Amino acid sequence: MIINLLLATGLAFFLVFGLTPMVIVAAKRFKLVDDPKRRSHPANTHKSVIPRAGGVPIFLGILIAILCFMTLGKIIVGIIIGAFLIVVVGLLDDYFDLSPYLRFVTNILIVVVTIMFGLGTPYITSPIGGVIRLDTIAVNYNLFGSHQFLVLANLFSIIWIVALMNFVNWSKGVDGQLPGFVAISAFVIGTIGLRFSAHHIGSAEVALLAYIVGGAFLGFLIWNFYPQRILPGYSGGALGGYFLGVLSILSFAKIGTLVLVLSIPIIDAIYTIIRRIRAGNSPFHGDALHFHHRLLTIGWGRRRIAVFYWLVSLLFGVSALFFEGMQKLLAMLIVGALLAVFIIVSQRLTSTHPLSEEPAS
Repeated sequence: MIINLLLATGLAFFLVFGLTPMVIVAAKRFKLVDDPKRRSHPANTHKSVIPRAGGVPIFLGILIAILCFMTLGKIIVGIIIGAFLIVVVGLLDDYFDLSPYLRFVTNILIVVVTIMFGLGTPYITSPIGGVIRLDTIAVNYNLFGSHQFLVLANLFSIIWIVALMNFVNWSKGVDGQLPGFVAISAFVIGTIGLRFSAHHIGSAEVALLAYIVGGAFLGFLIWNFYPQRILPGYSGGALGGYFLGVLSILSFAKIGTLVLVLSIPIIDAIYTIIRRIRAGNSPFHGDALHFHHRLLTIGWGRRRIAVFYWLVSLLFGVSALFFEGMQKLLAMLIVGALLAVFIIVSQRLTSTHPLSEEPAS
């Protein structure tokens, strides 16, 4: 089992590492690039023209590794189809700069497709003990055979995965930031997946998929770390959230664990949504006020910010392996309080320390 995990991780890593330079060349040729002069976006922190389409090598590395090491059951096929559709939408966004509302709608449709292959959340563990059942309401239907649609279970899964696709995607503004914490999160879920499994997928299969995802994002990190040669793009960011959401469900609904590991991106996203609504803006209205932007504003360098995100994910990832429900909840509340204090302080500093073009590292 351990040998397979290492081989699968290594294959995904080297595939993405080897394919990414070719994608960089292709992205430049087909104008799948982010040019701040042509496509101005307040959330951008780079000033040069950088290729996008980062989701392409990541997807190919994951796909080939899955074909080599995993059994193609119905749920795995659905996951692959969903990932492929995300990459297609991402490439269209790289070229046409799609509306965020259109991307959000496609997110929902893509996740619905994945859910229809049997991926749902039958229950979630309560932090105060026991479980919350989500499989109590079912609708039977016939479509090339008899099927059962678990209303609450599927609805929760759709909301959870779509939310993560957007939350994780929002935390990709700094070189190397996203692939590092996605890889760490995947490895943590894979380790937990060795003990728990669901949806007729064995724990070994869940762990394999998680380690493949982790290896793929690590392979991409080599090219995305400062100074980045390629951006994750929408496809890379959405893929990260998509796979983490799927994996947290497959590892027997370890939702709380992933919330803890991704505490900073999730809290930052929730705060961002509340802040934008209070300001009378759409939650999809882009700005330069995410947590990583604030760190840039007060003088942190890109390398330091990326490593900070990795270390926090690693710290809480290791803790999640040992924490129980109430301990995870307490840790989440502490992180939320500390982050809220930091945001308030950084807001006051922002007015006197404008975002520099190239902060020190």
